[in-house]
Amino acid sequence: MQYQGVLTKMQTEFGNPIQYYLVFEDSFLHMNQLLNSEIEISFAGYQCLNCSKKKKIFRQGFCYDCFYSSPAVGDWIMRPELSTAHLGIADRDLEYEQKVQLQPHVVYFAVASEIKVGVTRKTQVPTRWIDQGASQAISIVEVPNRYLAGITEVALKSFYTDKTNWRKMLQNPTQTFDLIAEKVKIESLIPAEAQEYFYSQKNDVYDLHYPVLDYPVKVASLNLDKTPSFQGKLVGIKGQYLIFENGTVFNVRGSEGYLVTISV
Repeated sequence: MQYQGVLTKMQTEFGNPIQYYLVFEDSFLHMNQLLNSEIEISFAGYQCLNCSKKKKIFRQGFCYDCFYSSPAVGDWIMRPELSTAHLGIADRDLEYEQKVQLQPHVVYFAVASEIKVGVTRKTQVPTRWIDQGASQAISIVEVPNRYLAGITEVALKSFYTDKTNWRKMLQNPTQTFDLIAEKVKIESLIPAEAQEYFYSQKNDVYDLHYPVLDYPVKVASLNLDKTPSFQGKLVGIKGQYLIFENGTVFNVRGSEGYLVTISV
């Protein structure tokens, strides 16, 4: 069977293991059901996720013009400490920015390759951790806006990474950490403005399990611009990556805005 559509990040459902769905406009694929099966991915064009024009994707599923004009990809997305909606100051579109920035946000520890600190909207727990391929995660603070989450993350970045080593994540490192103990250690590092939101008693650790039959020893990333057609046996899904038998991995989220045909 063939499915065609514009790639967006896989939708997920928390479970043991996590369930993955590739959703197109008129159809969807339950990716877990394709494990141990041959699938073919063929590049068929581009479609900007913002303007829907068939223009080459620049970043994050957006064409060049939309990437530098849409409020959905302002600098405060990647750097929450730059958020200004709480001050009534617009970056690109104040109404949009107030809607996104002025809602509860969580600063967290997650373990994918090592302990990392990150920020997400409360509504994106645990989706954000799944997308990063984390095996464990714990909330540190829950604050009322993105700015407070951002300055908390900045304070902790001097001691913890804020990046995931995606290669190590896909090779499934076995090291584990005591996230509750790690959280206790950093209470004094929380900025004064966010101290009252520190989760001193709530210490729920999420354990996340992925549908992977075989982890790769070495990984090679599939780039549809360089390899417009690829066929292989799907042996795992972790984060937003499809893992194939020969060690090839495909970052679905990194290919948002690409029009593809998938044959199964």
